[in-house]
Amino acid sequence: MRLYWEQPYASEFEARVVRAWSEGEKHYAVLDQTLFYPTSGGQACDTGSLGGVAVLEVLEDAKATGQVIHRLEGPLAEGQQVLGRLNWTRRYRHMQRHTAEHMLGQAFLRAAGWNVRAVNMSSPVCTMDFDGEPAEETIRRAEALANWAVYANTAVRTYFIDHSEAKAHGLRRPPKVSGTLRVVEIEHWDKVACGGLHVAHTGEAGPIKITKFERYKGGTRIYFVAGWEALELFDQAHRLLSRLGERFSAGPLELERPLENMRREWYRVRAENAALKDELAERLMRELLAEFPGLSIAAQVPNAVLDMVGKRLAEWPGVLALLLAQAEDQARYVLLKHPSRPENLEAIWEAVLRPLGAKGGGALVKLGVLPLKALHLALEGFRKYLSDGSRVP
Repeated sequence: MRLYWEQPYASEFEARVVRAWSEGEKHYAVLDQTLFYPTSGGQACDTGSLGGVAVLEVLEDAKATGQVIHRLEGPLAEGQQVLGRLNWTRRYRHMQRHTAEHMLGQAFLRAAGWNVRAVNMSSPVCTMDFDGEPAEETIRRAEALANWAVYANTAVRTYFIDHSEAKAHGLRRPPKVSGTLRVVEIEHWDKVACGGLHVAHTGEAGPIKITKFERYKGGTRIYFVAGWEALELFDQAHRLLSRLGERFSAGPLELERPLENMRREWYRVRAENAALKDELAERLMRELLAEFPGLSIAAQVPNAVLDMVGKRLAEWPGVLALLLAQAEDQARYVLLKHPSRPENLEAIWEAVLRPLGAKGGGALVKLGVLPLKALHLALEGFRKYLSDGSRVP
């Protein structure tokens, strides 16, 4: 017996285990009656405990008519009487989400004739997919309509009808199942076939806030929060804006101007920094070419311009170079040569860098890291390799 349809606000019940079995480390039970809602219709299942054993998942072997199966943390015995306890906070939030989803479905239908394609309510930020083109005006109008329905605080009731009566009852969308249908009706607002759980009055589902929308599969996907989860999101956002406002000596809703000023200054500083790095890299390249007239270069350079200096030297005819830089707790290297040099970089890497724990790779330019303690050893090894004439064409 599915007690959750008749007692959606109950959080405890007694039941008898009519079936119990284990599959490896997974344990299952079927009860003679249950308040645990199984995952269905976009609404996630309830969790809680049975006889002190945690209920991890609830599913059904046939939609609306099959057995409700409880997956447990440990085994129960057939015939055992158990006390079931629901995670009420989870249950109530799911009821708020689901009721808000119905209200938004009707709101978008009234605002722009959009129909619901798909729903996901498995997390606090829920999604709904519609068949309409994305439009800011439609989104805001539908959100306002849904919240007016919240403020109206009308009753939400459920009842059963035969599939043949669906058209006469004016359901918002055609039912996906045949036979007996469970109808969820928000008085004076919406009516749809649904097996999910909902709050008793629309006021319990609010506020409803659409946080984002985007084009999705030829239609529109919206993201929304509702009920307690909307209030929690508002509280988090307000606290964050208040903290930022204190730092900028501005009110929470007056942050746009100081943040825009900071953004512009950041872009200016970034451009200035790039120009200075470019100038430094050019100067270092010239100095290295002067210091190593034979164009076989082994040197340490600042990490900020390592790649820039390496790129410049790789384009200079006759250059073979190993550049190293200290990067926090490790060293970075660039091993490079101009195509005119006969040396084999792979052979140099194998002989000099790999024994020191270097990682990385490349063809005409090899990039990577090695232990910081090996920085000077790498430079010395490279110089020795060249002085010994151990060049491999």
